This record gives sequence, structure tokens and C-alpha cells, in this order.
Amino acid sequence: MPRRCRPVHLLEPVSDPAPVAGCDVCGALARQRDAAYDAGDMSKATDCNVEIRRHTAHTHTAQRSSRA
Repeated sequence: MPRRCRPVHLLEPVSDPAPVAGCDVCGALARQRDAAYDAGDMSKATDCNVEIRRHTAHTHTAQRSSRA
């Protein structure tokens, strides 16, 4: 029996997260990401993006909530 092909819907790539200005952790991760891109290490660059997103969500979101 022949296999039926279904359409594949690809999403647009997600842009790199921006580091929070003045945050040493965000800055260090952004520099590591840039170095990984320069070296052609897309896996490490992606890992850095994940870490920036996690750090931003955990640290900087919590800081905004505590100020309110």
C-alpha cells in the first residue's frame, strides 16, 4: 500500500533573544553565543539562546514582579 504524504508546515525561525542591558550573565551568554556562531557551532549557539531565555524569564521577570 502506498504511503500518503501530508503537507509539512514549517515555522519561521525564532530570532535570537536580546540580552538585558547591564546584566553580566546575559552579556556573557550573548558573547558565548556570538563566539559559537563565529565558530560555526550552531548547537552551542542554540544552547546559549535557551540559557538567555531561561535566565531572562527566571531572573528579570522575577525582578519586575517584585518591583510592582
